[in-house]
Amino acid sequence: MVLPGVGNFRSGVENLRDLRMDIARLVDDDVPILGICLGMQLLFEESEESPGEGLSLIRGRVLRLPGNVKTPHMGWNTLRILDDNELLNGISGEDYFYFVHSYYASPAEEVVVAETEYGIPFASVIAKKNIFGTQFHPEKSGKPGRKVLQNFARIVKR
Repeated sequence: MVLPGVGNFRSGVENLRDLRMDIARLVDDDVPILGICLGMQLLFEESEESPGEGLSLIRGRVLRLPGNVKTPHMGWNTLRILDDNELLNGISGEDYFYFVHSYYASPAEEVVVAETEYGIPFASVIAKKNIFGTQFHPEKSGKPGRKVLQNFARIVKR
């Protein structure tokens, strides 16, 4: 399952209201899930962007980028890979990915696979068992983004 992401946290939560139990069941059944941008943020408990409970599949909050940087963070940036993960097979710190966001996930558990610097280091790739997330848009990130999506497809095929 892929949770795409463009929009507002509250709207995303409301759009998923009737699917919460189904998503939780997929997680329990070890179905791979990939959250992209807002889709990744929805995996968390709550967001400063707007009230509403996220999917709470990962403990933590979504916070606004600091005031000393231009928001939204829009454009190309790299990853600092912190941990090996099959989602990032074939990806290096030299690869650029496309970001467009004003909020970032702040996990309260050890799930950060890669981070990106934009005023502060923030989680740009997360993984917890069968749950994956990217703050960047792989579908807009050229060859490196395609590689991330191919890696996720391989995870799904297992």
